[in-house]
Amino acid sequence: MKGRDFLLDTHAAIWWMEASPRLPAACYRALRQRGFAYVSLASAWEVTIKVSLGRLRLAAPFGATVEASGLAFLPLTLEHVEEVAQLPLHHRDPFDRMLVAQARVENLTLVTGDHRLAAYAVHRFWT
Repeated sequence: MKGRDFLLDTHAAIWWMEASPRLPAACYRALRQRGFAYVSLASAWEVTIKVSLGRLRLAAPFGATVEASGLAFLPLTLEHVEEVAQLPLHHRDPFDRMLVAQARVENLTLVTGDHRLAAYAVHRFWT
C-alpha cells in the first residue's frame, strides 16, 4: 500500500464522510495518514440513482460533501471504460466493476468491504 493513493468504494466514501463506525478504524487511520483519496464519478452516479429511487438518504448533496471532506473526484475516462471490458464477470455490479477498472488503470488501492472484489487483480484495503 505504501506510496499508493486510495479510491474509495461508494459505501466507504459515504461512511468516511459521515464518520460512521461502519468504516473500520484501520481505514480511518490509513486515510488520515495518506491524506489523499479519490471518489469515482461512478460513485456519484450510483448515489444519485439511489437517492432518486428513495433507497438512500443523505444529509447534504453528495458532491458538496465529497469536496468538504477533503476527497477528490476521479473522472471517468475512455481507458477506464475499456478496462471494464477486460474484467472477468466475477461481479456483475457495473459500478463496482468500474471502480475496479479505475483502480487498476490508475494504480490505486481500492478501499472496499466487498470481498467479492478480491477475485480481481486489484489492490484492496479493508480490515
